[in-house]
Amino acid sequence: MKEFNPSHRNRNTPAFTFLSWAGFAVAVLAEYIGLFNLQEPFYVKGYYAIGGAFLIVSCLVLQKTIRDNEEDKLSLQEGSEQ
Repeated sequence: MKEFNPSHRNRNTPAFTFLSWAGFAVAVLAEYIGLFNLQEPFYVKGYYAIGGAFLIVSCLVLQKTIRDNEEDKLSLQEGSEQ
């Protein structure tokens, strides 16, 4: 990317990226450890597991949608300035 745009800079540092992934992994692990230790029938655990997986996927999709919308706004602003 820098070859085409010398003023480009990365938005996140490697440390922040690692922290984001580590936090995500710990949260998912904690959720499923809690489900494993839950004293309920298997079908209740399955319901909560599917609900947790759906929540994770919907968070990722929402994050990507928000990011793409913000990048589109910036592209429109840059296009109108030229």
